Amino acid sequence: MKKTYRGSCHCGAVRFECDLDLAPAEQRSAPELPGVWWTSTFRCDCTYCLKTRMWKGFVRAKDFRATAGDEVLGDYLFGTRAIHHRFCKACGVTTYASASMEQLGGDFYAVNIACLDDATPEELERAPITYEDGANDAWDRPPARTRHL
Repeated sequence: MKKTYRGSCHCGAVRFECDLDLAPAEQRSAPELPGVWWTSTFRCDCTYCLKTRMWKGFVRAKDFRATAGDEVLGDYLFGTRAIHHRFCKACGVTTYASASMEQLGGDFYAVNIACLDDATPEELERAPITYEDGANDAWDRPPARTRHL
């Protein structure tokens, strides 16, 4: 079931809220849209996610609220330049990304699960994780090695 989480960067300048379901697969509510993005969290092996250790949870735009820090947010685009990777210019922490893609139902945010301040250790341990082979643009399968993710 969806729950409202509050998140922030390391220094606290960037803050957000999101409605996200971190429950294990057998306890999750039915997703509002089709697609794996709404049924799991994700670890990717693309160069950006590896270097920032990004652990993504996808939320629809209506389920995301930036509450502080717009003035200190940096924006990084790379590759196809379709995804805005947002980070705090004060402490450097990547807090979330945003984009609009038809296959995901339009506008969405990918929050950094590690930035959720009030997710309990138990919720994080039980959250389903899907591994993505972003290094080879093969998003529908896990990479050969996941231990380092």
